[in-house]
Amino acid sequence: MTIFSSLNTSASALTAQRLRMDVVSSNIANAETTRATIDEDGNYVPYRRKMVSLESKDTNGFSSFLQRAQGGKGGSGGVRVSEITEDDTAFEMVYNPASPDANEEGYVAMPNVDPLREMTDLISATRSYEANVTAMNATKGMLQKALEIGK
Repeated sequence: MTIFSSLNTSASALTAQRLRMDVVSSNIANAETTRATIDEDGNYVPYRRKMVSLESKDTNGFSSFLQRAQGGKGGSGGVRVSEITEDDTAFEMVYNPASPDANEEGYVAMPNVDPLREMTDLISATRSYEANVTAMNATKGMLQKALEIGK
Protein backbone atom coordinates (compact mmCIF):
# COMPACT_ATOMS: atom_id res chain seq x y z
CA MET A 1 0.00 0.00 0.00
CA THR A 2 1.52 3.29 -1.07
CA ILE A 3 1.01 6.74 0.35
CA PHE A 4 -1.34 7.64 -2.50
CA SER A 5 -3.45 4.46 -2.45
CA SER A 6 -6.20 6.06 -0.39
CA LEU A 7 -6.33 8.94 -2.86
CA ASN A 8 -6.58 6.43 -5.72
CA THR A 9 -9.36 4.56 -3.93
CA SER A 10 -11.34 7.76 -3.42
CA ALA A 11 -10.71 8.82 -7.01
CA SER A 12 -12.05 5.53 -8.37
CA ALA A 13 -15.16 5.92 -6.22
CA LEU A 14 -15.66 9.47 -7.50
CA THR A 15 -15.45 8.22 -11.09
CA ALA A 16 -17.90 5.37 -10.43
CA GLN A 17 -20.41 7.61 -8.64
CA ARG A 18 -20.21 10.23 -11.38
CA LEU A 19 -21.06 7.57 -13.97
CA ARG A 20 -23.90 6.39 -11.75
CA MET A 21 -25.25 9.96 -11.64
CA ASP A 22 -24.94 10.18 -15.45
CA VAL A 23 -27.01 7.00 -15.90
CA VAL A 24 -29.67 8.24 -13.46
CA SER A 25 -29.80 11.56 -15.33
CA SER A 26 -30.26 9.69 -18.60
CA ASN A 27 -33.09 7.64 -17.07
CA ILE A 28 -34.86 10.78 -15.83
CA ALA A 29 -34.40 12.53 -19.17
CA ASN A 30 -35.95 9.58 -21.02
CA ALA A 31 -38.83 8.98 -18.60
CA GLU A 32 -41.33 9.92 -21.33
CA THR A 33 -39.46 8.59 -24.39
CA THR A 34 -41.71 6.19 -26.26
CA ARG A 35 -39.45 5.90 -29.32
CA ALA A 36 -36.02 4.87 -28.05
CA THR A 37 -35.20 1.97 -30.38
CA ILE A 38 -36.73 0.02 -33.24
CA ASP A 39 -37.29 -3.72 -32.86
CA GLU A 40 -36.81 -6.35 -35.58
CA ASP A 41 -40.43 -5.85 -36.78
CA GLY A 42 -39.86 -2.13 -37.39
CA ASN A 43 -41.91 -1.00 -34.36
CA TYR A 44 -40.76 1.61 -31.89
CA VAL A 45 -39.77 0.38 -28.42
CA PRO A 46 -39.84 2.68 -25.37
CA TYR A 47 -36.72 3.54 -23.42
CA ARG A 48 -35.60 0.89 -20.91
CA ARG A 49 -34.23 1.96 -17.53
CA LYS A 50 -30.50 1.40 -17.14
CA MET A 51 -28.78 0.33 -13.90
CA VAL A 52 -25.12 0.52 -12.84
CA SER A 53 -23.41 -2.40 -11.09
CA LEU A 54 -20.29 -1.70 -9.04
CA GLU A 55 -17.58 -4.11 -7.92
CA SER A 56 -14.31 -4.01 -6.06
CA LYS A 57 -11.48 -3.04 -8.37
CA ASP A 58 -9.06 -5.83 -7.49
CA THR A 59 -11.28 -8.89 -7.28
CA ASN A 60 -10.10 -10.73 -10.38
CA GLY A 61 -6.70 -9.33 -11.24
CA PHE A 62 -3.37 -11.08 -10.85
CA SER A 63 -2.27 -8.61 -8.19
CA SER A 64 -5.33 -9.51 -6.14
CA PHE A 65 -4.52 -13.24 -6.26
CA LEU A 66 -0.87 -12.55 -5.48
CA GLN A 67 -1.79 -10.32 -2.55
CA ARG A 68 -4.15 -12.98 -1.15
CA ALA A 69 -1.49 -15.68 -1.58
CA GLN A 70 0.93 -13.54 0.42
CA GLY A 71 -1.56 -13.28 3.27
CA GLY A 72 -3.13 -9.95 2.40
CA LYS A 73 -6.83 -9.40 2.11
CA GLY A 74 -6.84 -7.91 -1.39
CA GLY A 75 -9.67 -5.88 -2.79
CA SER A 76 -8.45 -2.57 -1.38
CA GLY A 77 -7.90 -0.87 -4.72
CA GLY A 78 -11.17 0.97 -4.95
CA VAL A 79 -14.30 0.44 -6.97
CA ARG A 80 -15.21 0.22 -10.63
CA VAL A 81 -18.28 -0.14 -12.76
CA SER A 82 -18.66 -3.80 -13.68
CA GLU A 83 -21.60 -3.36 -16.07
CA ILE A 84 -24.52 -1.21 -17.08
CA THR A 85 -27.62 -3.34 -17.52
CA GLU A 86 -31.15 -2.67 -18.68
CA ASP A 87 -34.10 -3.18 -16.35
CA ASP A 88 -36.32 -5.93 -17.79
CA THR A 89 -39.50 -4.95 -15.98
CA ALA A 90 -42.57 -4.56 -18.14
CA PHE A 91 -43.54 -1.27 -19.72
CA GLU A 92 -46.50 0.56 -18.25
CA MET A 93 -49.46 0.75 -20.63
CA VAL A 94 -51.19 4.16 -20.56
CA TYR A 95 -54.47 4.86 -22.31
CA ASN A 96 -53.85 7.70 -24.75
CA PRO A 97 -55.62 7.12 -28.09
CA ALA A 98 -54.44 10.52 -29.42
CA SER A 99 -50.76 9.51 -29.28
CA PRO A 100 -49.13 8.48 -32.56
CA ASP A 101 -47.56 5.55 -30.67
CA ALA A 102 -50.90 4.14 -29.47
CA ASN A 103 -51.82 0.60 -30.44
CA GLU A 104 -55.18 -0.41 -31.93
CA GLU A 105 -56.81 -0.31 -28.49
CA GLY A 106 -55.46 3.17 -27.71
CA TYR A 107 -52.74 2.18 -25.22
CA VAL A 108 -49.19 3.53 -25.33
CA ALA A 109 -46.24 1.62 -23.83
CA MET A 110 -44.34 3.99 -21.54
CA PRO A 111 -40.74 3.55 -20.31
CA ASN A 112 -40.19 1.55 -17.12
CA VAL A 113 -38.59 4.56 -15.42
CA ASP A 114 -39.95 5.51 -12.00
CA PRO A 115 -38.89 9.12 -11.25
CA LEU A 116 -39.17 8.51 -7.49
CA ARG A 117 -36.75 5.57 -7.63
CA GLU A 118 -34.41 7.54 -9.85
CA MET A 119 -34.35 10.45 -7.40
CA THR A 120 -33.55 8.03 -4.58
CA ASP A 121 -30.67 6.59 -6.59
CA LEU A 122 -29.48 10.09 -7.45
CA ILE A 123 -29.47 11.17 -3.80
CA SER A 124 -27.59 7.98 -2.86
CA ALA A 125 -24.98 8.58 -5.56
CA THR A 126 -24.63 12.23 -4.55
CA ARG A 127 -24.12 11.35 -0.87
CA SER A 128 -21.53 8.72 -1.76
CA TYR A 129 -19.75 11.23 -4.00
CA GLU A 130 -19.69 13.79 -1.17
CA ALA A 131 -18.40 11.22 1.31
CA ASN A 132 -15.55 10.33 -1.01
CA VAL A 133 -14.68 14.00 -1.53
CA THR A 134 -14.53 14.35 2.26
CA ALA A 135 -12.28 11.29 2.56
CA MET A 136 -10.04 12.64 -0.19
CA ASN A 137 -9.77 16.04 1.53
CA ALA A 138 -8.95 14.37 4.87
CA THR A 139 -6.21 12.33 3.21
CA LYS A 140 -4.85 15.42 1.53
CA GLY A 141 -4.80 17.24 4.88
CA MET A 142 -2.91 14.38 6.53
CA LEU A 143 -0.34 14.37 3.74
CA GLN A 144 0.13 18.14 4.05
CA LYS A 145 0.63 17.83 7.82
CA ALA A 146 3.16 15.07 7.24
CA LEU A 147 5.09 17.35 4.91
CA GLU A 148 5.08 20.13 7.55
CA ILE A 149 6.80 17.81 10.03
CA GLY A 150 9.91 17.85 7.88
CA LYS A 151 10.17 21.67 7.87
